[in-house]
Amino acid sequence: QVQLVESGGGLVQAGGSLRLSCAASGRTFSSYVLGWFRQAPGKEREFVAGISRLGGTTFYADSVKGRFTISRDNAKNTVYLQMNSLKPEDTAVYYCAAESGFGDYYRTSTYDYWGQGTQVTVSS
Repeated sequence: QVQLVESGGGLVQAGGSLRLSCAASGRTFSSYVLGWFRQAPGKEREFVAGISRLGGTTFYADSVKGRFTISRDNAKNTVYLQMNSLKPEDTAVYYCAAESGFGDYYRTSTYDYWGQGTQVTVSS
């Protein structure tokens, strides 16, 4: 099992930046594909970004491509989401997730473990 704890959320003005972190417990961190998802009020949880086990491949939702960057440090059991040029529509609770299998990276049902979420609010 793995436990995930997000941090780094907050309130930022449009055009600003935030860096989210997600720290994981356990000694098999590098065996998990990791993803970031977000959920705005009244909306379904949606895929934001994903990263392969060794970090060599990344995936992004079209809405964040070119603005967000996912990365991981397997030595520190941590995955990051650097968010630049933030927009009010990026406002949501952001969740990190981990999966040990080989499912579709963009599906919430693929992931086995979830963090508790961190709030990101972008003011206009």
